[in-house]
Amino acid sequence: MAYSEPTRLFDLVDYQLARFPLPDMLAAVEEGSWRRYATQEVKDTAQQLAAAFHHCGIGWQDGTSEGRNKVAVISGNRPEWIILDLAVQQAGAVLVPIYPTVHAAELQYILDHAGVSILFVENNVLAQKAAALMPMLPGLKSIYTFEKTGSFRHWQYLLEKHTPADIAAVQDISRSIQPTDLATIIYTSGTTGTPKGVMLSHRNILSDVISCHPLVADVGIEGDKVLSFLPLNHAFERCANYLYFYSGASVYYAQSTATIAEDLRYVQPVLFTTVPRLLEKVYETILSKGAQLTGIKKNLFDWSVRLAEQYEINTSLPLTYRAQLALADKLIFNKWRAAMGGRVKAVITGAAACQVKLLRSFSAAGIVIMEGYGLTEAAPVVSGNRYPAKGRKFGTVGPPLENIEVDFAADGELLIKGANVMMGYYKKPDQTAEVLRDGWLYTGDIAVLEEGKFLKITDRKKELFKTSGGKYVAPQPIENSMVQSRWIEQMMVTGAGEKFVSALIVPAFNAIKEWYAAKGQSYPGNDVAVKDEAIHKIIQKEVQQFNQHFNPVEQVKKFLLLPSEWTIETGELTHTLKLKRRQILEKYGHLVAQLYA
Repeated sequence: MAYSEPTRLFDLVDYQLARFPLPDMLAAVEEGSWRRYATQEVKDTAQQLAAAFHHCGIGWQDGTSEGRNKVAVISGNRPEWIILDLAVQQAGAVLVPIYPTVHAAELQYILDHAGVSILFVENNVLAQKAAALMPMLPGLKSIYTFEKTGSFRHWQYLLEKHTPADIAAVQDISRSIQPTDLATIIYTSGTTGTPKGVMLSHRNILSDVISCHPLVADVGIEGDKVLSFLPLNHAFERCANYLYFYSGASVYYAQSTATIAEDLRYVQPVLFTTVPRLLEKVYETILSKGAQLTGIKKNLFDWSVRLAEQYEINTSLPLTYRAQLALADKLIFNKWRAAMGGRVKAVITGAAACQVKLLRSFSAAGIVIMEGYGLTEAAPVVSGNRYPAKGRKFGTVGPPLENIEVDFAADGELLIKGANVMMGYYKKPDQTAEVLRDGWLYTGDIAVLEEGKFLKITDRKKELFKTSGGKYVAPQPIENSMVQSRWIEQMMVTGAGEKFVSALIVPAFNAIKEWYAAKGQSYPGNDVAVKDEAIHKIIQKEVQQFNQHFNPVEQVKKFLLLPSEWTIETGELTHTLKLKRRQILEKYGHLVAQLYA
């Protein structure tokens, strides 16, 4: 069957249908069992929904970004999310994805700023949350749900709202849509300020997808399964899903973050994407189970972990080390792979820096971690470590993708140029002009190119601070280093305008609980534990050990232990699990002040 390269995002379905039609293009658990959606069913359902939008007057009012109706979605990952996305595109409208964990004030801002006409949500809770805002949002006409609620219209109600004439009209509209037309507006969660709506065209995202294809082609995912659990409303996972469609892989959606382990065992994917925080949790779980072993089993486990943490690539490993690694693989590492389904070849990670210890350990265990870098404004992937060892380097985010140019400003800020660079920020020309200059996107990240090939992000430009002595400090490398300690869960370095660097630390409470248990003591609770002088001394020793890797001006001189983990819900983390530094300082500023009193 003849096929042509896709030029719009919704072309990916026809492309897959022509090249490798799948019985399970998409799959998810529905009513207790896995429901599979064939490529043809996805195509037909999306077209019917697009026709329903046309019937309701939703679509392309004129050729401008303002003239296209905006359709929002607030939902976890599920096939309906993708079907809606494809339908909105074909109708000539624009999808505005929103995180399910969004706060009401932020939700109101996005719906109002984007001028959303129709909202799709996952369940009754989200529907009620949005319905409460409707009196303040005159442009929002209706809310539909993916789950049947009884209180709001189910999304399939719309499928009946079209005629053959609507189908024909949508086919005409979709043929007229250009690659440079606006496809979506993604509001960045941001670590400061109000969200900005990043406008991405079909060409922006699709060029990035095609540039990423060699990375997964090396892994070999065509005709195989992948697991998706990072939020689809984030550019990273959405791009990954389009990449899977282009590559001929079946996408299985995890039921929730709580069931990832179960879903991995069932689906047995060859690849999935994640963020470092989840990898850290997996590794902590492995270490925790290892700590429960006794005797020779405990000794073998500890030996294997030490061996893995010494692993290196692109160098000749001694024969004795390779022999030990092979033994560790048979005894220990095969169980790690089994816990991930048994067939995982690679994991792609992004959104934040990944601990080098994790890169070494998982790679030694036969699970390649492909760390990459990107930002929503770049649709989003800029660089990535490759599957073959020669295209990887621990501690970097890999070589830039093909067709993406990189350069550096005088202060080290990374600049990029390519077809993937956004159209601009929606209704914010001034802020657009700040980051798009002379054809270059100013990323706001400080970076270097190692060996003339591998990109390394050293810090976020806006997060650099100066001490009272006039010395600049980059907090991220310090934080990324110290959270490798099994005693430190989260950390934020501070000290702007002060004589020395200090830190707020959330201890690894699981490790502390194990410490109390080993002492034969019952756990006194987080509030008491963080005030325990013995715990403070343990973490002090860890901080001092990591301090050796930094210049005196960068070394953490004082720190405070906090009793609660930072989360999205409590406001300290963005939706991509980055630190909201301003909010953390506002919340704990009085404690930080005590460090400098």
